[in-house]
Amino acid sequence: MAKSQRAAAPVVALLAVMVCLPSNVRAQNEPVTVTEDAAAFTLANGIVTASVSKKTGDLTSLRYKGMEMLDQAPAVPVPPRPAPSQPAVVRRGGTSGHPGGYWSHDATSPQSVAAITIDPRSNGGRRAEVSVKGISGGRPMGSGPGGTFISDIEIRYTMERGASGVYTYSIFTHQPGYPGSSLGEARFCVKLSDVFDWMAISPRWSKLYPKEPHEDKYDFTQDQFENPAYGWCSTAKKIGFWLVNPTVEYLSGGPTKVEFLGHRDTTQVAAPCILNYWRSSHYGGAYVEVSEGERWNKVIGPFFLYVDAAENPRSGREDSLAQYKKEAAKWPYDWVSGIDYPHRPERATVKGELVLHDSLAPAGVKMGKLMVGLTYPAYTVTVTGRGGTTIQRQIDWQTDAKHYEFWVRADDHGRFTIPNVRPGEYTLHAFADGVLGEYAKTGITLKPGQTVDFGALAWTPVRRGAQLWDIGIPNRNASEFLKGDDYFHDGMPLLYPKLFPNDVKYVAGKSDFRKDWYFEQVPHSEDPNAKAGLYGGGGGNGRATPYSITFDLTKAPSGKTVLRLAICGGSAPYVDVLVNQHTAGRVQLAGDSTIARNGITGIWYERELPFDASLMKQGTNVMQLVVPAGPVTSGVLYDYLRLELDRSAQAPQEK
Repeated sequence: MAKSQRAAAPVVALLAVMVCLPSNVRAQNEPVTVTEDAAAFTLANGIVTASVSKKTGDLTSLRYKGMEMLDQAPAVPVPPRPAPSQPAVVRRGGTSGHPGGYWSHDATSPQSVAAITIDPRSNGGRRAEVSVKGISGGRPMGSGPGGTFISDIEIRYTMERGASGVYTYSIFTHQPGYPGSSLGEARFCVKLSDVFDWMAISPRWSKLYPKEPHEDKYDFTQDQFENPAYGWCSTAKKIGFWLVNPTVEYLSGGPTKVEFLGHRDTTQVAAPCILNYWRSSHYGGAYVEVSEGERWNKVIGPFFLYVDAAENPRSGREDSLAQYKKEAAKWPYDWVSGIDYPHRPERATVKGELVLHDSLAPAGVKMGKLMVGLTYPAYTVTVTGRGGTTIQRQIDWQTDAKHYEFWVRADDHGRFTIPNVRPGEYTLHAFADGVLGEYAKTGITLKPGQTVDFGALAWTPVRRGAQLWDIGIPNRNASEFLKGDDYFHDGMPLLYPKLFPNDVKYVAGKSDFRKDWYFEQVPHSEDPNAKAGLYGGGGGNGRATPYSITFDLTKAPSGKTVLRLAICGGSAPYVDVLVNQHTAGRVQLAGDSTIARNGITGIWYERELPFDASLMKQGTNVMQLVVPAGPVTSGVLYDYLRLELDRSAQAPQEK
């Protein structure tokens, strides 16, 4: 036999065996290929075929077993939204703009390079990757919902043999010679084919479209940390399309960040979409501010666009969560190269145990759902506000999108391990259900490959004195209050005057905050004809709203009393506090759109109001918390309220 014939024999035999295999098994073993023309790359592995624009870095097509997954329709005008009293118009088969899968800040640039960064011919067809890189040269890039950004932008797509999907990631690089820049909203979006009719983004939101009357996209926002895999199913085609985040290190806002994961336009004209927001203005938002001359780099992803055979939405979602576990176990991916992306041997691990010490806590108080994270140390940025005013803004882990964050849930004993941390400077944070406040350990420096075990970390929560009463549960949201489990509807501020025509009157020690405390304190509407609108509109104005808290004291107090308010959202400018009809003070508040956007949690913060204990008396006392008159969505969401008394402290002086 000739030498060439002998070499060809094993290949022929292998092909013969593969022909005898079932089609799904053959597809699992097909090599990955990359082909290209002047306009696009095409990656294929026998299961999925993906097309990528060489100009923008858009994912223009993704076919699963020959079926197109993405919206391909040309843009059509979006009709006006219906009046709140009218049902949503249902129209199929259109799109509201950009079809396919795309990064809001794409790689379009006069100086762009499209390349194959992993050639499957070099690895036996195991993996392929393509890149589209746009060089800014100091010019703004992209056209995100929040505008452009001055940065080089590289977008990559990666496909593996046997994988039912494709990975994507984006690399932002602000060069030292570039002007300063502020990043608006930034995300990856997939517009899906109209065959997808079942949204499955969380345990709460798994439902068939069209939507119910008065629902809008803000109703469907969910916690990013708690929902690492989410998407849509087609009940007719028995398929699912899922976005799988193997980690949240590249997302903003930590484990409490609520965000859009998926929705469809109220009119049903737009295609079903899946979103991966890594910086947004929603529910308080987060920030990326880069200075002139600063070199800054961030890698968003890789994350996985996964398609599967979904006999029903439940099985499809279970499969997507199983896929998430596989992807999380592989993180950080060893095939990423050529960028600022430390691999596992170059990453650090931090261990420890949080031990709660709270001698003034009532009996039975303990930690629940303890979250522990490493984040970039808090810092200050200068931003330009409305009218050109300059604002100094404090950035912490809730509002930071510029850096990476690493969070885990500790076990029931407070033990935690944070793996795969990038080397750098960090602050260790912890917060838990049932505990007011936050633990922080600053000045942590992690080196490549280092393991740091802090051992037992004593957490002594702040106490200003003996606890007189408390309302709610410190858990960073308002879910425990009345309607806090049913908050996601338009018009919830208008429900308040119907349920509490005489306002909230709470008796400490007797009332039940689950029934007697409305989850949002909002201006009291007195217009019986007020109507809610979509996207937080409508509702009109309301009068000032007092929440009254009645409590008894066994003897006349002296010293300093401190009202402690944990706030988790809202846009009321302040809350006035009265004790027995005497002014105790005004609590200034921060603002976000949580109430207007049908949310239950935004940016969490604490406010304290100290006042002279002599305002209180032996026997029955009444405290009033009053939000001012204004739009009915201009209220406050309390996470938790506590009154503390330090009899040994000097009473605060009036200002």
